[in-house]
Amino acid sequence: MHPKHPRIGLALGSGSARGWAHLGVIRALERAGIVPDIVCGTSIGALVGAAYATGEHERFEQWVRGLTWSSVVGLVDWKMGGGLMAGGKLAAFFRSRYADPGIEHLPRPFGCVATDLASGREVWLREGSVIDAVRASIALPGLFTPALQEGRLLVDGGLVNPVPVSLCRAMGADIVIAVDLNWELVARRRRPVKDVQAAAALAQSGMMEALLARFRPAGGPQVPHNMPSLLGVMSASLNIMQVRITQSRLAGEPADAMIRPRLPDMAAMDFHRGAVAIEAGERATELALPLIRGLLE
Repeated sequence: MHPKHPRIGLALGSGSARGWAHLGVIRALERAGIVPDIVCGTSIGALVGAAYATGEHERFEQWVRGLTWSSVVGLVDWKMGGGLMAGGKLAAFFRSRYADPGIEHLPRPFGCVATDLASGREVWLREGSVIDAVRASIALPGLFTPALQEGRLLVDGGLVNPVPVSLCRAMGADIVIAVDLNWELVARRRRPVKDVQAAAALAQSGMMEALLARFRPAGGPQVPHNMPSLLGVMSASLNIMQVRITQSRLAGEPADAMIRPRLPDMAAMDFHRGAVAIEAGERATELALPLIRGLLE
């Protein structure tokens, strides 16, 4: 009697533009003959995980590699109220290019994590529209407006479960390979210009200047030249939160194998630098392969 093959779960973590590294992780695992049975994701991990679960990850990777800063900005629908972006334009873009058969009908089991804005509870999305589930999981507070589903306002799952190991196990994974994109966020030196590209895009439209002018008293003190921008402060604060939450969750719910891509110069909004992130994901996975193979023997 042959021993039962362990079910492999892949937990793809949150991390904004760094999440393109997940595509490199998937590529390196498949090249090594390791094909996950279950895929779970949080935030950007939900987006990449959905592309993988639908079997569209190669076409999705081609799109990611072709992104430019202007094309990223072109997918943004500015909305002041509940968030800077409505997110409808991005969702419509994916609906026009990818089939959405429903999570229950995907060729590979898939789930993603969101957060109930009213209760703060973790929400596991495992049925219904794939795109709607991903839209809820990526709704970073302040950036995207919350997603309304079944009477609940849902926001980014990274607030409660940045690396969804627990969801993988709940869906039947015997061995969980997790990808943590937040492990070096706080200690690293950030690139100040890249961190505020979103603010620059707003400034070009005149919206940011008009907003700040309302709170800038006439003849008031000048802001020091080295003072970070509003989005810079928000980004740094979210980084601290993400690192602490990730550490806490992984301490209580450890993965069997951890992949940690090194992306010290990758800012949150660097979605146009997909090739860099994908290569980092491949390199980190190659380093983890001996451990993963040992778990599967």
